[in-house]
Amino acid sequence: MKRKIYVASSWRNTFYPEVVAKLREAGHDVYDFRNPPSGDPGFKWSSVSEDYMEWTPQQYREMLQHPKAERQFHNDIEAMEECDVCVLVLPCGRSAHTEAGWFAGKGKLTIAYIPEKQEPELMYKLFDKVCCTIDELIFTLNFEL
Repeated sequence: MKRKIYVASSWRNTFYPEVVAKLREAGHDVYDFRNPPSGDPGFKWSSVSEDYMEWTPQQYREMLQHPKAERQFHNDIEAMEECDVCVLVLPCGRSAHTEAGWFAGKGKLTIAYIPEKQEPELMYKLFDKVCCTIDELIFTLNFEL
């Protein structure tokens, strides 16, 4: 079964490109936040301002309204609405966890993929499955759920 998959992860995650490639090789339609279909470059706060790590909470709140942030949010939320599956690829940060939580809350299939040793997290029990290898992930998507 071909699935529409949103891969939630981090720019720093070294497993991310392989996951996107392998899921596509398996015949799935995969949203890649690093290369959104809009043709925009993937969003990074440094593209808004180089001093983003120095922002006050008020500046942070204001910058959520920046046109680049608005555009990428629109790209991501549109893809989230269209996708029927979220694969959370660890390790990752707050945005990816927020996205995965959104999917789980919507009742959409949500899988945590943990390819290397991580600090345990109890709340992954909210998700439909936890996979530990790329082969297990693909098998789960193709045959189990």
